[in-house]
Amino acid sequence: MTADDKEQRADAAGDRRAAVIFNPVKEGVDELRTAVAAAEQEHGYGPSLWIETTEDDPGRGQAQQAAKEGADLVLAAGGDGTVRSVAEGLDDPSTPVGLIPLGTGNLFARNLGIPVNDIPAAVELAFTGADRPIDVLRARVRRPDGSVDTEVSLVMSGIGFDAAMIANTNPDLKKKVGWLAYVDAGIRAIPSSKPFRITHRMDNGRSHRSRVATVMIANLGYLPGNIELIPDAEVDDGRLDVVRLQPRNFFGWLMIWRKVAWENRVLRKSALGRQLIDLTGGDKRREVVYASGHSVDVVIEGAPEEFEIDGEEFGEITAARFVVDPGALTVRVPRS
Repeated sequence: MTADDKEQRADAAGDRRAAVIFNPVKEGVDELRTAVAAAEQEHGYGPSLWIETTEDDPGRGQAQQAAKEGADLVLAAGGDGTVRSVAEGLDDPSTPVGLIPLGTGNLFARNLGIPVNDIPAAVELAFTGADRPIDVLRARVRRPDGSVDTEVSLVMSGIGFDAAMIANTNPDLKKKVGWLAYVDAGIRAIPSSKPFRITHRMDNGRSHRSRVATVMIANLGYLPGNIELIPDAEVDDGRLDVVRLQPRNFFGWLMIWRKVAWENRVLRKSALGRQLIDLTGGDKRREVVYASGHSVDVVIEGAPEEFEIDGEEFGEITAARFVVDPGALTVRVPRS
């Protein structure tokens, strides 16, 4: 159903209709129902269509159903995985998506200024916010058996240490302390992490070989705890960002932490800080290497490596190609 068809249907019916795609096992569903009911009445929407996600289908089929039903607004209620699956199922970028964070990390919502601990405020924003076209990263990954899977990413994907950290996160600790469980998993994963070699190229250009602990392909740059992993990343710049972590030893990991937690987050915010980075050779160190473009190809040399998308483990892969799809998803964000 096109945007014009939706508008004509809304005019004929006298109201509009939202579809709420929600993870039933998340806390806050009852509060969500109350908030949506209030927003419907206040903003001239009819009763919403409520569609539960399942273990087998965390949002893709539900988004397709919402589109078929002619929803004027789709509310994705869950974590980053739910939002990613909803984005995968929506082919029409004119349908706005409201984010209702019910998960642990909610990195996508945090980077867009969505309230992450206030369900009524997030619902109100979904019904009244501004529409912002957001880039979607589309990936084709090759498995060890030669099969190929296609996925989408809104936050960032990781190959190597980053994915192993996700796989080693304690689920019980994650429920108790949220994103801090990833820090625990990362500390435990560092001693056993082993560097591996990759061949990579940006925008179908020249191929390069690197020895890395992990390579991440990102749509945004901020992590929880005010960690600015990729300073120049933007969710709507029509580009994807690649960061390679290349520590040679434990001291190298310390330099990585200094880079993302101190230089990127603090020093780069002022002219004096940038001069200090130049004087200390911060941008010349090779523990953290950045690149940006419209596509990237990564081929793993040797044994397959762990792979994750938007904080969810996806098994092992031997190669991946990422391409940015500019403005492929419309998200409701604060008007300011």
